[in-house]
Amino acid sequence: MCSLFSLPESSFLERRSAAILENKFKTKLIHELEVMFPGCIVLHMDANSIQGIPDLLILYGNRWAALEGKRFRNASHRPNQDYYVDLMNRMSFAAFIYPENKEEVLHELQQAFEP
Repeated sequence: MCSLFSLPESSFLERRSAAILENKFKTKLIHELEVMFPGCIVLHMDANSIQGIPDLLILYGNRWAALEGKRFRNASHRPNQDYYVDLMNRMSFAAFIYPENKEEVLHELQQAFEP
């Protein structure tokens, strides 16, 4: 059994570096969403509230979408993330987004937000 405190320093630093990269991606993504959809509200969801809930909720006019940001295509999914992205996509629009598919997902989101 391994706790955060017993991880080798290199493993801890790798995880911290990966988290920083993911946060930078999400920060830039939020700015892009605000430019693409003027007047939208982008909320960062609390993963501690509902395990697996997507990171971002975008409110735009009378529509909404949810995005789960990942640092790269093969990044691991936490428990319930697939469930909630699928559920919310059936309700409105939801997707996993990462640098490799960002343009495609933003295009699909733009179509979903069209009247």
